[in-house]
Amino acid sequence: MELIQVGERTYYIRNATNIGVYLTGHDEVFLIDTGNDKDAGKKILKLIEEKGWKVKGIISTHSHADHIGGNKVIQDRMACPIYSHGIENSFIKYTILEPTFLYGSHPFKDLENKFLEAKSSETSELALNLPDGLSYFELKGHSFDMIGIKTSDDVYFLGDALCSAEVLNKYTIFFLENVQAYLDTLTFLTTLQGKCFIPSHGEMTSNIASLIKLNQQKIEEIISTIINYCQNARTHEEILKYLFDYYELTMNINQYYLVGSTLKAYLTYLLEQEKIIYFLKDNKLYFQTK
Repeated sequence: MELIQVGERTYYIRNATNIGVYLTGHDEVFLIDTGNDKDAGKKILKLIEEKGWKVKGIISTHSHADHIGGNKVIQDRMACPIYSHGIENSFIKYTILEPTFLYGSHPFKDLENKFLEAKSSETSELALNLPDGLSYFELKGHSFDMIGIKTSDDVYFLGDALCSAEVLNKYTIFFLENVQAYLDTLTFLTTLQGKCFIPSHGEMTSNIASLIKLNQQKIEEIISTIINYCQNARTHEEILKYLFDYYELTMNINQYYLVGSTLKAYLTYLLEQEKIIYFLKDNKLYFQTK
């Protein structure tokens, strides 16, 4: 981990999940996300304490485990509040909801792992507790009520609203809860102007236009791939296998449910756009291009 200053009061910790750090006083900071587990949380605290600072609070952009994994250890040690927005508060407080949402019922034990279920922590609504110098904006689509944060230094923290080229090349089908909401978020991002932008997974940049376009193109490609494959009626399982094979992805239990859930989001989008239909036959649910 490396602490990098990007404004008078704004820093970030370069990490697998980038961490925002904002000075609210001469020795107090707010964190924006906390990494993927308690070890990340401990390393963040070490960097903060080396600067002579203390954590006054945490803002979680959303509830996925790689963003809230350090919440509990930091909250326990610093007795600091954690703020998030909307539905994300419930998922952070009751982290069993994430694997339950993906599985569709009470998850079996192999899904209760640190990649899908972080340690629970107490949260409050950010809109009621926003620190001076920070503002938030909604970035729906990847998660129910994900947010981004703008600091007084004109620095934007974008959560998982944009995937880097490296992430897209590695995973291709990145997790989405709502495809239409995500497309709307990408359109919204084109309106932002700032000093710099920091995605959670990727390098800081002063211009996100090309990254927005790259993400839009990937969504359009996946949509076309599904439509083409569904010229003949297909089940969800058939489409899922096809996507893994077509994009040469490696299936494990986490990816099965993450990509499987994302596929359902695409199917909902295509049904709402009247690009496909569904029907039941021989006690199976099929999807087919109109």
